[in-house]
Amino acid sequence: MPDTPPAIELRSIDKSFGPVHANRGVSLSIARGSITGIIGENGAGKSTLMSILYGLYEADSGAILVDGQPVRIKSPRDAIASGIGMVHQHFMLIDTFTVLENVVLGAETGAVLRPSLAAARQELERLGREYGLRVNPDALVGDLPVSEQQRVEILKVLYRGARILILDEPSAVLTPQETEQLFRILQALRDRGATVILITHKLREIMAATDTVFVMRHGQMVAERQTKATNSEELAELMVGRKVRLALDKPACHAEAPALTAERIGLRDGRGVAVLDNIDITVRAGEIVGIAGVSGNGQSELLEVLAGIRAPTTGRLVIGDRAIDAAHPADPAEMRALGLAHVPEDRHRYAMVAPFDATETSVLGYHHEPPFSGRYLMDRRAMAGHCSNLMEHYDVRPRRPELRSSSFSGGNQQKLVLAREIATKPKILLVGQPTRGVDIGAIEFIHRQLVAARDAGCAILVVSVELDEVMALADRILVMYGGQIVGEVEGSAADERTLGLMMANVWRPDAAKAGVP
Repeated sequence: MPDTPPAIELRSIDKSFGPVHANRGVSLSIARGSITGIIGENGAGKSTLMSILYGLYEADSGAILVDGQPVRIKSPRDAIASGIGMVHQHFMLIDTFTVLENVVLGAETGAVLRPSLAAARQELERLGREYGLRVNPDALVGDLPVSEQQRVEILKVLYRGARILILDEPSAVLTPQETEQLFRILQALRDRGATVILITHKLREIMAATDTVFVMRHGQMVAERQTKATNSEELAELMVGRKVRLALDKPACHAEAPALTAERIGLRDGRGVAVLDNIDITVRAGEIVGIAGVSGNGQSELLEVLAGIRAPTTGRLVIGDRAIDAAHPADPAEMRALGLAHVPEDRHRYAMVAPFDATETSVLGYHHEPPFSGRYLMDRRAMAGHCSNLMEHYDVRPRRPELRSSSFSGGNQQKLVLAREIATKPKILLVGQPTRGVDIGAIEFIHRQLVAARDAGCAILVVSVELDEVMALADRILVMYGGQIVGEVEGSAADERTLGLMMANVWRPDAAKAGVP
């Protein structure tokens, strides 16, 4: 009996964007009824490869086979016709439509909508029953939690007949418990013959969810491993090309006097809706306080208030002898003068100007201070020397201060911004998403620099949606939900399950003591 052909086979896929060679002769074979992970650093070519498979790009050369048959995929329509569906990291849903309307949209069976909706309702009931994907078909998508919105995205591709599902960073907006539930759904899909391709940078999830993992580096496929025969350390080394320390070694903190205090902070947006509610935070010199939570629960607004970008509606901040409230606001320049440095969540929007060269980025916000500001003009020689020193100390590559900031990779941009802020020797450092879009090797480096700043006496507040990162860095962890602090735990006592329940606002300490979730 002949062998079953693979669900997907890619042969010598090549793709360039001008001078950038994104995929270099990439070949892989993915078995039917499997969960396969594809990993690699930023720019490794994995997203380009999956975009080619889904028809968002067309390969310059190479071949795609589905179930052993050559296909030409020039658009997502071609991919869907071949049984391939993609669940994007940023959901493609219309909030004001119901679940049923979102699923049917673009797949109507005739000019009259009612029969399409009736047939879709029956199919959704079947899919929900078989795969554990039950969602109220009449609920407005905008009213659903993100985990159920993700189910709707999966239902959409299954409704269109997809046998092969590509998921791009599917756990980015989920709590740990919701991620476990997602993996159970993926395993149910696999057990019923579906093929799942998982793109993620989280090695722990690769180890937990996949059967096989492919590793890409510099546009090439460098390794294939059976997941049960490898480990996170080997995969990290294959991704980076050198050994990487995944565990962060840090000494116990020696917290001193409070450096920043937030008392009953409240903030309302332009519509009068409360986005921060009664926030109390104290950050002491020599400690790292981590803020955990699913994105969109007030963390960004909290950082903006603490950095002086927005004034609190109620409550006050205290830094040294300065009290900051709605009647006595402080802008970011005054905050810097008070010894507060800020690495924003969105470095492109708030931390750098893309056309500026690295020399200018290295002093941005401090350019008016000596030794960079002369009597009439900025001292370019002093700026360039400063930038060169930062690049050397923080391993920013390439070490060319004259290059535009936009010419550096995301990880090197982040290292330059972090270097600029830490170099001022601030009393307080606010860091939003310290390793967003950063490669695994740079993550290791950035974490070490933050711990070194803490040990030098800096009070550090870190906001991250990466729970592993918060648990690795923080001496104390606060959890935000709905604009409030809903839990606090010592870093040394933190565990993923407890933090995940806090992030979903279902933590019950009394039940936990009795062993009930």
